[in-house]
Amino acid sequence: MKFTDGNWLVREGYQIHFPRIVHEVEEEERAVTLYAPCKYIDHRGSTLDGPMLTIKISSPPIENVFRLQTWHFKGERERYPKFEVLDQSNVIDLTETEDTLTFVSGDLTLAISKQDFSLFFKNSLDGLTDIDGKGLAWINGPEDKTYMRGQLRLGVGEYLYGLGGERFTPFVKNGQTVDIWNKDGGTSSEQSYKNIPFYLSSKGYGIFVNHPEQVSFELGSETVSRSQFSVEGGEYLDYYFINGPTPKEVVSRYTELTGKPALPPAWSFGLWLSTSFTTEYNEETVNHFVDGMTEREIPLSVFHFDCFWMKEFEWSNFIWDRRNFPDPEGMLHRLKEKGLKICVWINPYIAQKSPLFEEGKEHGYLLKKSNGDVWQWDLWQAGMGVVDFTNPEACQWFQEKLKALLDMGVDCFKTDFGERIPTDVVYHDGSDPHKMHNYYTYQYNQVVFDLLKQEKGDKEAIVFARSATTGGQKFPVHWGGDCDSTYEAMAESLRGGLSLTSSGFGYWSHDIGGFENTATPDVFKRWTAFGLLSSHSRFHGSSSYRVPWNFDDEAVDVARHFTKLKNSLMPYLYAQAVENNKTGIPVMRSMILEFPDDPLCQTLDRQYMLGDSILVAPIFNDKGIGSFYLPQGTWTHLLTGEKREGGTWIKEHYDYLSLPLFVRQNSILPVGNNETAPAYNYLDNITFRIYSIEDGKNVTRELMDTDGKNIASLTVERKGNILTFATKGINKPYTIDVVGYKTITPELGSEKITVEIV
Repeated sequence: MKFTDGNWLVREGYQIHFPRIVHEVEEEERAVTLYAPCKYIDHRGSTLDGPMLTIKISSPPIENVFRLQTWHFKGERERYPKFEVLDQSNVIDLTETEDTLTFVSGDLTLAISKQDFSLFFKNSLDGLTDIDGKGLAWINGPEDKTYMRGQLRLGVGEYLYGLGGERFTPFVKNGQTVDIWNKDGGTSSEQSYKNIPFYLSSKGYGIFVNHPEQVSFELGSETVSRSQFSVEGGEYLDYYFINGPTPKEVVSRYTELTGKPALPPAWSFGLWLSTSFTTEYNEETVNHFVDGMTEREIPLSVFHFDCFWMKEFEWSNFIWDRRNFPDPEGMLHRLKEKGLKICVWINPYIAQKSPLFEEGKEHGYLLKKSNGDVWQWDLWQAGMGVVDFTNPEACQWFQEKLKALLDMGVDCFKTDFGERIPTDVVYHDGSDPHKMHNYYTYQYNQVVFDLLKQEKGDKEAIVFARSATTGGQKFPVHWGGDCDSTYEAMAESLRGGLSLTSSGFGYWSHDIGGFENTATPDVFKRWTAFGLLSSHSRFHGSSSYRVPWNFDDEAVDVARHFTKLKNSLMPYLYAQAVENNKTGIPVMRSMILEFPDDPLCQTLDRQYMLGDSILVAPIFNDKGIGSFYLPQGTWTHLLTGEKREGGTWIKEHYDYLSLPLFVRQNSILPVGNNETAPAYNYLDNITFRIYSIEDGKNVTRELMDTDGKNIASLTVERKGNILTFATKGINKPYTIDVVGYKTITPELGSEKITVEIV
C-alpha cells in the first residue's frame, strides 16, 4: 500500500502521523513501554490535541530477537485468530541515558534516540538497519480507513528474499509490491498460494510481521531506500526483528519463534506417481501405471489418487466412486502388497450434491453468512460450502471422514485448496474473517496433520499441501501449485520454491513436467532430473498422464536413473531432514543461504543447494546447456568425478542423464547401497565419499536411521597428505571412497584408519 506522492507529498486524502520524541519511558521486568507523541512538546499546551503512539519493546525467549508492538488506540477489542508464536518474554536488558535507550539481546542491540525519535539495529559485525522518525506511523485515509505502517532503511546493495511461497516473481524482492493474501492464481502471476509475512535480508536479519490478515509490503517500491509494511483497518502493528548474523541463523530463529517443520517419513522422499487430474482412470489404469513402472525398473514409493477418486459434483464426499473402484479396500490392499504408500486428494469444500452437505448444514459445520444461511458459491464445485475449522465439532467430523479412509489403507492426504476463503462470513468462534482468510489454511492442514499423527504416529504423518501461511511449515510437505509445462514455468517454479524455503519451510515439491498442458519430451526429461533432485518428487499433471513412457523411451531412462540416484542419496538427505527438524534450516536452500559472503550468490535463482554439500543447477533450455556458478573452492561432479575450481561462471553441455550436480569441498557424502527404495537400513554396506578435504580440516558426517535417530558418524581429519578416519557406531561393512584417490574397505570393528593421499 502506497501512501506518498513522490518524494515530497502525501497522497490526497491521507494523513501520516509519526512519533517525534520519546516523552516517557515505563519499565517493566519483561518489557519497556515508550510513549511517543506525534509532535514536539514545547510546553504543556502541546500535550493537547493530537495522536500519541504507544510502543512496547520486548524480547521473546530467543536471543537476538526483539518484538516491537505499536498502538494508536488501545481500546479496540481483541481480534482472532493470532499466529501461534512464542509469546512469553525474557527479562529486558535496558540501559538509559538522557538521550538514548539501549536494548540488548544476545548479539543484537537496539538503540533509540529519545529527543529525535529514531531506532538503530546493529550486531557485533555491523549496523544492520535503522528507522528514522517516519519509520513508525499511524495513517488515516479516505472513507475513515486507518493504517499502521512500519519502515526500515535499505542499505546499498542490500537484497530482500522470502515473503512466502512461492512468490513466482523475481527471487530478489527489491522493487516489488507484495500483498500477503492467499490466492489460487497459478504460478505465472504475482499471486501466491502461500503467503508468509516474513522477509530475509542479505545483511543478516529478518522481519516477521505478526499479523495473519493482509499485510502490504513495499520493498523499495514506494521509497527506493526503504522496505515498508502496513496493515489496514487496525490501530496496532506488531513485528519481530531477528538477527542472524547469517541468513541460516535468521531462518533458524524465525522457525524457533513460529515452529520447526516436522520430520517427514523416509518413504515420502521417494517417487510419487499420480493419476493426474481430469484423465480417465480406474483400478485397471492404476495397475497399468504401477506395473509399468515396475517393468521398466523405475522405483515407485507412493501412488496418488487425484480428484476423481470421488464422484463428480460431490467433492468432497470422501467416498470412493464405486463405478470406477468397486472394491476400494481390496484395491488398496493389492497396491500396498506391491510396496506402495497411498495418497488421496481432498479439500475443505463440500459440494451441495455431496452427501455431507446436509449433515454439515444441520450441525453448523459450514461457514455461514451473517443472516445464518450457509455461505455458498459455484466456483469450483456447484453450490459448495466451506468447512468451519474454528468449530471443534466440525474438526472432529472432518477427521472422522478421513479416518475411515485411513482404516481402508490410505496413508496420507493431498490437502489441496484452502486459498479462496470468503471474508463475508461468520465463524463459529467469532474469528475475524479478514484475519482468517490466510489463517484458514493453517487450521485446515493442522486438522489433517493431527489426525495422521494420531492414527499413524508422529513419524509417519505427512500431507501434500498447496496453501500455507506462517506456521504451516510444521505440517510438511508443500508443493508448488498449477504451473505450465514449459521451461519458463519450470524456472518460475524454482523461484517460488526458493522463496518458500527462505521463509522457514523445510521441504518443497512441484509437478514434474508441469501441470497444465503437456510438456515436450525435452522439457519433461529436464524437469524429471530437477524434480528428483528436489526434497520431494511427484509426477502429476492435469489433462494427460505423466508416466515417462508416454513421452519417449529416453524419458524412461531418465526417470529410472534419477530415481535410483535419489534413493542412493537417502543416508545424506534424511540426515539433512533431521537437521531441518532441529534447526529449521531447509533441505532445499538458495545459494545465498549457504554462501552469504559470496556477493555473486545473492541473486542466483536458477540453482540451489540440496542440503549443505550438493549444488544442483537444472537445465532450462532445449540445447542442453547448463549455465551455473560455482562459489570459491574445489567442486567435484557427483556423477563423473570431474573436479572444478570455483569462483567462476560455467556454461557447458549435458546429456539427459546428467546436469550440473557438484559436491563442495570438505564434504563427506554417505551413499546407500539401495537404489530401489528410499527407506532402508542406511548403514548396510554404506559408502562414504570424501571430497577434497583441505589441510587442517576436521569434518564429521552424522548418520540417522529412518526414525530420525543418530546411529553413527564418520569424522575425517587431514594433516598434510595424511587422512585419518574415525568412526562411531558403525558395526557393518562399509567403504570409504576418497574421490579421485583411493577406495578403502575397512575391517569390521576398525574405529580409526589412516591413509596417505598419493
